[in-house]
Amino acid sequence: MRVSEAAGNVRDKVLRGGVADLRPVPRTLIDKGPNRSVYRFVGGAPRGEPVLLVPPLAAPALCFDLRRGCSLAEHLVDGDRRLYLVDYGTVRFADRRLGLEHWIDEVLPRTVRAVSKDAGGAPVHVVAWCLGGILSLLTHADQPDLPIASIATVAAPIDMTAIPLIAPIKPLADLTNGWILTPVYRVLGGAPRALVKRAFQLSAFDKMVTKPYAILSHLDDRDFLAQLEAVDRFTDNMIAYPGRTFGQMYHRFFRANDLAEGEVDIGGRRISLREVKAPVLVVAGKGDGIAPQRAVRKLVDVLPNAAEVRFETAPGGHLGVLAGRGARTTTWTYLDEFLDAHIS
Repeated sequence: MRVSEAAGNVRDKVLRGGVADLRPVPRTLIDKGPNRSVYRFVGGAPRGEPVLLVPPLAAPALCFDLRRGCSLAEHLVDGDRRLYLVDYGTVRFADRRLGLEHWIDEVLPRTVRAVSKDAGGAPVHVVAWCLGGILSLLTHADQPDLPIASIATVAAPIDMTAIPLIAPIKPLADLTNGWILTPVYRVLGGAPRALVKRAFQLSAFDKMVTKPYAILSHLDDRDFLAQLEAVDRFTDNMIAYPGRTFGQMYHRFFRANDLAEGEVDIGGRRISLREVKAPVLVVAGKGDGIAPQRAVRKLVDVLPNAAEVRFETAPGGHLGVLAGRGARTTTWTYLDEFLDAHIS
């Protein structure tokens, strides 16, 4: 271990509160409405058609701007992309009646139109993580008139039988006809942020257990320590799921596994991913416990009419494949290549 570097890192952690540069990439608000704040990132010399970052529900939008040096937003701005972000804000108990159709019918369509308008009417290229990718695909399938030019998804699972965290629970849920969780989320008004945070942590339980040793053995590695700090901040800012949304995900995605067949009932209508026509990039994390490769790879099979479907894998867990240190030379490269191929 490099003693001088380790001593400097310990000093900064103790006296300055940490070693990570957590300053956000500058942005300006261009549109606002219920459960959406749409931002345009500022900086660089933006060119070409706009790129929109779409986070999942329950996770903070800072997943795309984790820390300086490991921020997808910073990377895209430095690459002169015309970059935008939608932030859903905080979910409250009063939002418990909001279902998935709220995001598919209102939030994402209004966001896409706002971005297109701000960019002079240009079509929008979507880059989405986890459930954000699924919602983006469903929105495009349901509203083909939206100005969406391409969709890149990272760690977006659709085959729930391939997720180890879910497989042991599903038989019990089926046996009780879903009763095992239904009363809980109805009483709580959804999945509370504390529960969401704990579930995210448990998905990487081995890393959580070995974290103290990892810190001690990497005291001289400033980049490693900075990444841990940034991930801790991300986890501390997890958001709740609205009750109706959580219920739909539980019954339609988890119990019925409808998405694995490429169709799902949302708000009384059937939406089919066969209607997706735009080019699609699908990226899966090799070490992802929440969205394993098989659960993500299934997307390729249910997009028969997309102009192009490209599948890639990259190192990292659920967040790591998007914003990990290894993502800088893998996932981000795939995104650059995909965007370069489709942006005018």
